[in-house]
Amino acid sequence: MRHLWITAAAVFALDQLTKWLVVHAMDLKSVGHIDVLPPLLTFRMAWNRGVNFGLLADDGDLTRWLLIALALAISAWVIWWMQAEDRTLPLVAAGLLIGGAMGNVIDRLIYGAVADFLNMSCCGIDNPFAFNVADVAIFAGAIGLILFTGEKKTP
Repeated sequence: MRHLWITAAAVFALDQLTKWLVVHAMDLKSVGHIDVLPPLLTFRMAWNRGVNFGLLADDGDLTRWLLIALALAISAWVIWWMQAEDRTLPLVAAGLLIGGAMGNVIDRLIYGAVADFLNMSCCGIDNPFAFNVADVAIFAGAIGLILFTGEKKTP
């Protein structure tokens, strides 16, 4: 479980640090848009009150608290599921998912919404969506749990 906790703590810290730097220190919340390596990477402020791509974003407190409860419940279930796991890759994947989920939970508690700011476009396609470090970790963790869990292969 040590790999899970170290990974979760590192992801959480990186997520919160990047959000603080970009949203507050670089004042993206006021500026709205900063070109970093256009069009490949721009910082574009987006307050996501829903789930991926703004789904379920109705600005209601009920939705906010339901999404917080859901993230906490899923994280608790993943921790419970990983109790008997002794392989590094599933534990790291679980840590990615939990650290990212907790980063977004903190945003919902502090701001009422998740601070998304990473925007990537390429090849003439203008991507209107923004995401953050936590979102990447959640996605990578979920894929890792799919790939690296299941029946243990015997040697």
